[in-house]
Amino acid sequence: MTKLEEYIRDPKLFALHWKIIKYLSSIPKNEIRDGQAQVLHFLKRNAINVFPYNFIKKYNAKDLEIKRDKSNNLLYTLEQGKRLYFKRNWKEKHIKRFYPVLQIEQDEDSPHRYLTEDFNVGKGDIVLDIGAAEGNFSLSIVEKVEKLFLFESDSQWLKALEATFSPWKSKIEIINKFVSNEDKEKQFSLNTFFKSNKKVDFIKMDVEGAELDVLKGSVDILRETNSLKLAVCTYHRQNDANEIKDFLEKENFITEFSKGYMIFYYDKLKAPYLRKAVLRAKKDRMK
Repeated sequence: MTKLEEYIRDPKLFALHWKIIKYLSSIPKNEIRDGQAQVLHFLKRNAINVFPYNFIKKYNAKDLEIKRDKSNNLLYTLEQGKRLYFKRNWKEKHIKRFYPVLQIEQDEDSPHRYLTEDFNVGKGDIVLDIGAAEGNFSLSIVEKVEKLFLFESDSQWLKALEATFSPWKSKIEIINKFVSNEDKEKQFSLNTFFKSNKKVDFIKMDVEGAELDVLKGSVDILRETNSLKLAVCTYHRQNDANEIKDFLEKENFITEFSKGYMIFYYDKLKAPYLRKAVLRAKKDRMK
C-alpha cells in the first residue's frame, strides 16, 4: 500500500500529518529545537512516517533473501550471518514488511536505537531482553554475553526464538510470561524472578507501554546493582518519557535520551506530537 492509498483509507492520518506541520511551524525560530526542525523539514517533503528521517529510505525488502528451514518448517533470514527465524504463521510478505522496520529501528541515526559506541553491552554481561519479540537485539549481542534472559509474552514467537538461539542454548533462557510489577498466574515482577540472584548488567525493555510497571517491579535490582545499564522504550504513551526519566533519576541513575523523535501514530497523539523513543540510563556511582 502506498502512502497515498493509506491516506485515502485513513484520512485521520492525513489530518495528523498537517496538524504536526502546523504545530511545528508555529514554534518561533529561536525556540524550535534542532530535532524538531529536522522533523518539520522531512514532513514538508514526505508523507508522515513513524521515523520521520531520510535514513529510512535506505531500507527495503527488495533484495531480502528468505529461506525455509526444513528441520522445523520456519522461515528465516540472515542477520549479520546468523539465522533470525520468524513466526510459523508468517509468510514471506509478512517478513518483507517487518524486517526493514527492524533495520530502521537500529540504524545509527534512529531514535529507536538501543546501543551506541559509548553505551553498550559489555563482554561477559548478564542481559535481560524484556519484550524480546523476534530477538534481533539479543542476537546482535549473544556471542559476547555470559547469559541472556529473553522475556516474551507472545507464545507465537517461542518456536522462532528457540530456533534462532539454538546455537547458544547454554547461555539462553526464554521466559513466556508478562513482566510487570505484580505476581500473578501469567505475570511476575523482576524482583521475584531474580530474588536469589540480583546480578544483572544490562536491561533492554520494549513492552508496549508497560515499561514503568516493569521498573516499579524491579526496584530491588535497580538499587542493588551498581553497574546496571538500561535501554527503555518511552514512546508508547504520551507521558512515558517524563515519567520513566523521573523514576530512574530518583533511583540514582544518570539518564540520556536517544537522538531524534518518533511519530507514534498508533497511539492517540496530541501536541507536541513528537515523542522521545529510548531512554538510556546507567547507575550514578557517586550516589
